[in-house]
Amino acid sequence: MTEQKTGERGTTATAGFDRRLLPPMMLGSVLNPVNSTIIAVSLIPIGDALGAPPSQTAWLVSALYLATALGQPVVGRLIDVFGPRRLFLVSTSLVGVAGVVGTLAPNLGVLIASRVLLGFGTCAGYPAAMALLRSEARRTGRDSPGGVLTALAVTNQTIAVIGPLLGGLLIGLGGWRATFALNVPLAVAAVLLGLLRLPKEPATENSPQRGHLAARLDLPGMALFAVTLIALLLFLMNLHLRDWYLLVTAIAASAAFAARELRAPTPFIDLRVLGGNTPLLATYGRALVAYIVSYAFLYGFTQWTEEGFGLSPVHAGLAQIPMFLVAIGVSIVSGRRTGVRGKLLVGGLGQVVACLVMLTLSGDSPVWTLIIVALIFGVPQGLNSLALQNSVYFQADPERTASSAGLLRTFAYVGSMVASSTAAASFGRRADTGGMHHLAWVMLGAGVLYLLLTLFDRTLGRATDRDTSADVPQAS
Repeated sequence: MTEQKTGERGTTATAGFDRRLLPPMMLGSVLNPVNSTIIAVSLIPIGDALGAPPSQTAWLVSALYLATALGQPVVGRLIDVFGPRRLFLVSTSLVGVAGVVGTLAPNLGVLIASRVLLGFGTCAGYPAAMALLRSEARRTGRDSPGGVLTALAVTNQTIAVIGPLLGGLLIGLGGWRATFALNVPLAVAAVLLGLLRLPKEPATENSPQRGHLAARLDLPGMALFAVTLIALLLFLMNLHLRDWYLLVTAIAASAAFAARELRAPTPFIDLRVLGGNTPLLATYGRALVAYIVSYAFLYGFTQWTEEGFGLSPVHAGLAQIPMFLVAIGVSIVSGRRTGVRGKLLVGGLGQVVACLVMLTLSGDSPVWTLIIVALIFGVPQGLNSLALQNSVYFQADPERTASSAGLLRTFAYVGSMVASSTAAASFGRRADTGGMHHLAWVMLGAGVLYLLLTLFDRTLGRATDRDTSADVPQAS
């Protein structure tokens, strides 16, 4: 989206952010979190219906994040090359297909396959939004995305509020299959908004000639990255010595990937630039451990509230609402303030305190103690994701904004895989209180590590302390 193109959209080089982009950006970015939160209250009903214990239904979580962790940086790179419109339309269409497959799934295997499709289908939303932010900054001449980043964060938190409750209501009305059918109208709406609102990319800018396409995309690098990530995540999903070959495969593929990327003329992931970008690497590391805590709470704690504490899916969804309401408020209040170090420190402390409170809970605890835990978790939920995405926007190479944003999500989803694997190992065949306490200790360790990574990171406050608060609109 160049300045010559802005005339076609009825704006000028000094105009503010194009508000018409906000609806598709927001809807595309929430397709993944809405499926993440709904499945949290669906796991127990699905397991009961299909005769699968928590150790097997955990694959419904892992499958989506395995596909998304792989797909986000790949789709992000495609967006960097081709622009966001085409990738957005293709990916969101796949969400609708996945919704149909999940609704009609006869067994757990097909249901897991539908979650894989969902993972790939939700890959484009977030990288596309970040690419649009960067192109709008070039068009307007104002690199100040704070309001839009806050709007995206608040939208995701709002969906997270609605998700568990909506999931419980859908299960009550139409069974767990209704939670998969929801993706069909969401995908239709996303495709229509994309067609109507997302700008078309000029062929001369974003359509490389066929002879140069493979080189621009670095297909061998993508393939090696895929092998590395799949082997690693499969190993993490079911930690056992008998699966040693997966770890060896991941190490060998990562070595080959590094060798390839260091000599490729247009690498998929520029390891030279990334290796010299210490702030961005630190941000990725924080994302990994932050989402171990976040997703372990979302999935593990929710399963315990249903099976170990005795709440229904609807009430388990209601118990999550205080966390997301606090997160929305925290995001709104802190979103337009410069700097990320304070946000990260307070978020880290919030994680540690919440995990300590979890260790005091039992099946006989009063309901208000569940609300206290949710309220405390709301603080890091609102601060961490906002601070991390602001960090990446300013730390990444501007020409690789979408792929860098996708890689942030990859690290987050690796954290989710660790969380899912830990929850499955902690609970076994039943989500009881002893398993919840074991999970809380792992979460506490990850929370402490997150806090240490922030305390000792001297790069914070440099690039990310730039003003992010200017005239970019928030969601209305």
